[in-house]
Amino acid sequence: MKKLLTCLIFTFLAVSKLSAYAGDLDSLKQKLQLTSDSLKGPIYIAIAEEYMHYDTVSNRNLRHYYKNEALNYSMLALHVYSGMNDSLGMRTCYNTLSKIYRSQHIYSQAKWFILQSNTISRLKHDVPNIIASLIELSAIKSDIKDYTLAMGDLNEALKIAVKNKDPRNESAVQVGYADLYRHMKNYDKAAVAIKRHEFLDDSIQKAEEAKLAMVNKKDSVQIKKQDSIIVKKKVYTSSFKRGSKLASARHTVSL
Repeated sequence: MKKLLTCLIFTFLAVSKLSAYAGDLDSLKQKLQLTSDSLKGPIYIAIAEEYMHYDTVSNRNLRHYYKNEALNYSMLALHVYSGMNDSLGMRTCYNTLSKIYRSQHIYSQAKWFILQSNTISRLKHDVPNIIASLIELSAIKSDIKDYTLAMGDLNEALKIAVKNKDPRNESAVQVGYADLYRHMKNYDKAAVAIKRHEFLDDSIQKAEEAKLAMVNKKDSVQIKKQDSIIVKKKVYTSSFKRGSKLASARHTVSL
């Protein structure tokens, strides 16, 4: 009975999600009809992103349809952005296309598109996206058991992260190492990488908490200063009014 109930809950949630996606897709496609061709790029991307939820779809045929639609709309967006020479828009398309082709096990295409993304990031000296594309490139190479080259991509990503003192991306690289070592069935090294990842995340959290505590402390000191100023003003105003009343009373008595 419990299993049946759990199954029904998951089915209900899946149907609800698909209904929400369908509603968003209808809205976006209507907007597409009212938008000039040169401005359709972001809408194509938004539609592609909705179809990228294919991993939540259990029906095989529907999942296949979602993948194809994500691919089609990403290509349409790429065509628009290429015509405008919009490299950031093109990079978004390359990332999406690489993910779709990887999910379809078409690794040559997946690798080609993520390399284009990586090239754009390098030209723009965009360190976080250089690292992200190297991690993804490594994962693709790991899928095809090209472990030596996959390790090389992660080593480069780690070097860049350390050089730029970027612990958050260094942590992401460690997750990449763990995944690669698991593919290689080297579970001891995978465990070491995960521990390093957890250590980095813990250090980041502590640093953020310390920074927040410092900000709160400064805010508290500032509030106390403001309160002190307000109290002093009130005392001064009260003393001034009292003094004025006494002076007025003395003046009346003297008269």
